[in-house]
Amino acid sequence: MSDLNDQVITEFRANAGDVQEAMGGHFKNVELLLLHDVGRKSGREFVHPLLYLAHEGSYLLVGSAGGAPDEPAWVGNLAAMQEVTIEVGGRTLTATPTVLREGPERERLYAALVDYWPDLREYETHTTRTFPVVRLDPA
Repeated sequence: MSDLNDQVITEFRANAGDVQEAMGGHFKNVELLLLHDVGRKSGREFVHPLLYLAHEGSYLLVGSAGGAPDEPAWVGNLAAMQEVTIEVGGRTLTATPTVLREGPERERLYAALVDYWPDLREYETHTTRTFPVVRLDPA
């Protein structure tokens, strides 16, 4: 997965966030950001290209991992962090992460994410877990 992520990150940075070719065009016409997080156990720094939805002044992420049985490690990392760095388009921002695992706010924001990325409904069929929603509020 690292080589694929590296391709996406390289194209993202070369084109101010516009990724059309990497991963066979899978992210063509999709809004992506680069999330910088630190492993809560390892202390390692990571960069993850992730689909996002700009919504009500925040950036929304979903920890679907394509319907994998376990949530992506970056979700737990964000839950342990007070602040993260994100790259959106050609800008680098600091944001405060909030991980929503249940409740009406999670449901409302998840519905907005599904409207944007209907593939989430397919991902749900591959697992029994509820996908966490992460709200990133720019500092």
